[in-house]
Amino acid sequence: MIPAARSPNRADLDGSGWADPHPPRRLGFAVKIAGRPDLKDHDSRRWQNGPHLRVSLHYLDQIFAYLAEHGIRMYRISSDIAPYITHPDLPQFHQQIEECRDALTALGERARALNLRLSMHPAQHIVLNSPTERVAAASMSDLAYHARFLDALSADANAKIVTHTGGVYGDRAAAADRFVRHYESLPSAVQRRLVLENDETSWSVEEVLRIHERTGIPLVFDTLHHAVNNPSRIAVHDAFRLCLATWPAEHVPKIHFSTQRREHREISRQDPNTGIRAGVRVPAKPGQHDDWIDGNEFIAFLEGAGDARFDVMLEAKQKQLALFRLRDDLLAAGRSGDIW
Repeated sequence: MIPAARSPNRADLDGSGWADPHPPRRLGFAVKIAGRPDLKDHDSRRWQNGPHLRVSLHYLDQIFAYLAEHGIRMYRISSDIAPYITHPDLPQFHQQIEECRDALTALGERARALNLRLSMHPAQHIVLNSPTERVAAASMSDLAYHARFLDALSADANAKIVTHTGGVYGDRAAAADRFVRHYESLPSAVQRRLVLENDETSWSVEEVLRIHERTGIPLVFDTLHHAVNNPSRIAVHDAFRLCLATWPAEHVPKIHFSTQRREHREISRQDPNTGIRAGVRVPAKPGQHDDWIDGNEFIAFLEGAGDARFDVMLEAKQKQLALFRLRDDLLAAGRSGDIW
């Protein structure tokens, strides 16, 4: 049963039973529930075992119950929620959304009752500006599936599909042209869901702004990507405001916030002389997400954001546990009232 919505108080801020139907800014996390192997995010069985969206929706219903229990009002759904649905050689999986209409309708109603903002973020192989037409066509098909899924939930206009521009392929202008051409050929049902994120290597805020100017596609500002890919040295809050301004007035913008991993990481590396593999410690890559969110960094970002309205998808390896810790940091700093 969905808990009744009520105004928060300090006794509620430990993460249990917290529910506020209209938080000023929502905090969310992506896909997996850390430390809870019993809460699966999708049916991960191989095709030979008959996985299905109906199983994934049962899992998603359990996740919604967890979100309700902990007062979380923003969540990124796994892009694998409907297994093999776009696989060209497995047509038996292509009609899963139609086969689950009633369950999707019921789950969508529950999401609305929880005031839950949903999103999806297709995998890295979804490349709309690929110079290989087969890859671009498959990417367009996959984006269409995401839009069909969110529409079947009757998710509101703030439920978005986040994508990256793709590669540069030795010719940035041509790569941008391909993105624009393929975007413009997408069905309107996909276009109204799709938003574009600045990335950490090839497409900075400045570059995705140029694509927005040609397409009108809203921009998701990623703070860490901007920190490591900002050739024009645009100040973080200037870049933030430029991206927010791309959203229609009736929509609530969203951003991605994460902390740069600072600790070394251990990888397996093969000795070229002996062929023996051994673990070695190497510095974290620029743009690599930390396990947690640095509360001081987040609060400093909030202070510079003023009264702008936006929601925040946290990207941290500890998932909802990082969100809970950040809540504690906000409470300790007296900032729990303007974001949750």
